[in-house]
Amino acid sequence: MAFSMRLLIFILLSLSFMLLIAQFTVSKIVQAQQQQQQQQLQQKLQQLQQEQQKLQQLQQQLQQQLQQPQQQPPLPQPRPSSPPLIKNGLPGKCVKYDNTKLMIIVSCKTATLTDLYNQLNNRTILDKQQPNSGVWLLNANMTINPGATLNIDPKDTTWLKIVSDEKTLAYAIHVKGSLKIDSVTVTSWNPSTNNFAMSYGSRESSGPATKICGSACPIEIKDQLTHKGAPRPYLIVEPRATGTTNITNSYIGYLGYEGGWGKKAEGLHYNAGDGSVIRNNNIDHLYFGFYSVGVGNLIIENNLFHNSGHYGIDPHTGTHDMIIRNNTVFNNNGTAIICSLNCYNILYDHNKVYDNNGAGISFSRNTTNSIARDNLIYNHEVPLEVSKSDNNLVYNNTILNVKSTPAISLKAGTSETKVYGNKIQNTESGIFLSNATNNEVYDNLIIKTTEAGIILEEGSVKNQVQNNIVRDAPKEIEIDETSKNNIFKTMSQS
Repeated sequence: MAFSMRLLIFILLSLSFMLLIAQFTVSKIVQAQQQQQQQQLQQKLQQLQQEQQKLQQLQQQLQQQLQQPQQQPPLPQPRPSSPPLIKNGLPGKCVKYDNTKLMIIVSCKTATLTDLYNQLNNRTILDKQQPNSGVWLLNANMTINPGATLNIDPKDTTWLKIVSDEKTLAYAIHVKGSLKIDSVTVTSWNPSTNNFAMSYGSRESSGPATKICGSACPIEIKDQLTHKGAPRPYLIVEPRATGTTNITNSYIGYLGYEGGWGKKAEGLHYNAGDGSVIRNNNIDHLYFGFYSVGVGNLIIENNLFHNSGHYGIDPHTGTHDMIIRNNTVFNNNGTAIICSLNCYNILYDHNKVYDNNGAGISFSRNTTNSIARDNLIYNHEVPLEVSKSDNNLVYNNTILNVKSTPAISLKAGTSETKVYGNKIQNTESGIFLSNATNNEVYDNLIIKTTEAGIILEEGSVKNQVQNNIVRDAPKEIEIDETSKNNIFKTMSQS
């Protein structure tokens, strides 16, 4: 029993000791937490003191600003009466003048002559001739930059006169963006004579200088065929222009001149502008009525082209997919309509051609896959010719009153061309093949020729000539001894 009492006492004492140790540990933990809380409170107090100091500094700065004299706010600017011109999001500032090049530079997304006038504010460069008349005098070159568009139309224009002194000035409008001319007049103007600039010069198609090398002559040799004209303004669409140059319902006159072979001052010159339209215009007294290089998908229709110094309509090197339709082309001092040098997919359709000093309609130097149809050509020498060109169609044309040349000529190696359904009357001969191979001539009506209705010469071989009607001619067909292996069927004469 005594042992049991001792064990109980020992247990009680052990428990008491352990309780004391636990109380001591808890006390220490509580004390540590209190110290940590005090430290955190002190840190917050310090932060509050720092913020209070910053607030006091801001109050001092504000008070100093209030003590300074206040400046009046700027007066509001008057709002423009029309939307500002835009260049890359910036209002205005999109028309500049380069004094060294005498060049107006247009970079506006869209602009009119009035916009140019307002921004330039220089009447010696661009001037209104009469208040509210819409007549402008342009005394500078102009460049329409890529992405920019200039509109010349009845909203503010009736007539744009481009200055020429017919001595040194040949101002040009260079289109690198887009130009829209509609229902206005655009001409040269000589203030000293109060009239159009008249002299444009001329050039020969060939001469002694090019007798040996012909079209392959270098430019300095070809330039000997030119007779320089007085400088006159002109319009040129530059290579890689970003938009179209459309000319509609307008009078375009007295532009362009012979500045030398390859000088590109013809009058209307397109190096780009695919998809452009030239429609319903009266175009006269230009040096070339129209000229192009490497352009596609243009439409030239319902225009008058007349009294040009050289060719009327001359799409050239690499021009393609063009429609030339319902135009009247007359009194030009050269070929009326010609596509020359690697043209393709050209359509000459329902044009009226007469009294030009050159060929009427011409496929020249590798013009291919092209068509001349339903055209009326009269009072003309060399009315319709296909020269050094293959795979073309000539049909349903009417050709009248040709004094000294055939109505239709296939020559200089032309092949794979079909000539059919044409009506020919009062000509030297009807259809003429010279050095022409593998062509088809059929279903044509030829009336009243002074020589044979159809002539083959100069090694014309493997052609098919059939079902043609020849009336009132010395003979139906004439073949020289070098033209062999041709097929003839059902020729008739009555």
